[in-house]
Amino acid sequence: MDETEADDVVTVGQRLREAREAKGLSIEDIAASTRIPTRHLSSLETSEWDKLPAATYSVGFAKNYAGAVGLDRNEISEQLRAEMGGSTRAQTVYPEVYETADPARTMPKGLVFGALALLAVVVLALTWLSNRSIQGDEAAPAVENAVVPEANAVAPAPAPVAATAGPVVLTATDAVWVSIKDGSAILKQGELAAGETYEIPGNAVAPVLTTGKPEALRISVGTTVAPAVGPAGKTVSDVSLRGADLLRNPAAAAPAPASAAPAPVRSQPRSSRPTPASAPSPAPTTDSGDSAAGNSAAPATLE
Repeated sequence: MDETEADDVVTVGQRLREAREAKGLSIEDIAASTRIPTRHLSSLETSEWDKLPAATYSVGFAKNYAGAVGLDRNEISEQLRAEMGGSTRAQTVYPEVYETADPARTMPKGLVFGALALLAVVVLALTWLSNRSIQGDEAAPAVENAVVPEANAVAPAPAPVAATAGPVVLTATDAVWVSIKDGSAILKQGELAAGETYEIPGNAVAPVLTTGKPEALRISVGTTVAPAVGPAGKTVSDVSLRGADLLRNPAAAAPAPASAAPAPVRSQPRSSRPTPASAPSPAPTTDSGDSAAGNSAAPATLE
């Protein structure tokens, strides 16, 4: 091939440049779309192989360039390999320097700040949980050292409770007014005559008694007579009429007042002196006739 034919051969760089200009694109437009530095694109267009990186990278740049301007990628790569293989390249290795990434493709600042804030919250939460676990470990010995009752300790036996089986019956020993309720239901309200009885229904849940004369009522639970529900002459209200309550609380009745003991009589000390005899009372004065009779009788006595 003579010099004239060599001049007529169109290089890869010329083809790429002509295709770019035909589309009205600048070299910066190609750099933005292919992410290839502009200096490497310029070296491809001017066939300055010494300014390009290794052949593999250069062929890849050319294929991307061809795809951006509508040329055949494989044809461009084959032609570039042929051109670069026939040229003498310097063995100097140039460091790869890439331009700053496109700002449009970087992560938004708001998202970055949000991720940092979330990371800070997670760190704080983990720190708080760690502190709680440490405090729990410190409190564990105190719990272990607590006094634990012995398993074999015998619980005190409950006090015996009188049998509560049987109906609850109220018997009036004197006329008395009573009010018996079970919650809001009125079971009995009125006067019981002397000797009259009233039995609490078996289905009553919490019957209570109100009366002004508790001493006039005798309450029995089955065959057991319950203590009085209040002191004599004093009104009692809401006294439970359940058998267990009546027999469990014998202190419901007021204790009977103690009778007043007679005051001790202090003995008077006896005097050592003899008690003088009482003087005889004078004879009653009579009239003159009696007096004369008496004077006449005196000698006879003396005789």
